[in-house]
Amino acid sequence: MADAERSDDARTRRRRAERLETRVTAEQKALITHAAALEGRSVTDFVLTSLQDAAKRAIAEHAMIELSVRDSRAFVEALVEPREPGRRMRERVATFRTRMGDDAT
Repeated sequence: MADAERSDDARTRRRRAERLETRVTAEQKALITHAAALEGRSVTDFVLTSLQDAAKRAIAEHAMIELSVRDSRAFVEALVEPREPGRRMRERVATFRTRMGDDAT
């Protein structure tokens, strides 16, 4: 193995200081091992990448749902309790009516 490769391996091992353990069935292990081999990756690399991708997806989905709920509440609140239009809005509506005629509403 080249010196650069050994150096990269050592850095990777140092960065991976935490352990994550799980128990799997023989079938699950065989499936994961087979998938990793098909992609030419180690089981560790395959599992870590897959878990990281799944975690990112879960976080993104949660954020979208949270945003969706917040936006829905704001929309309903705006419908139920609309705010009075501000000065600029009133001016623009007046300008629109002038340009389009009073029956443009």
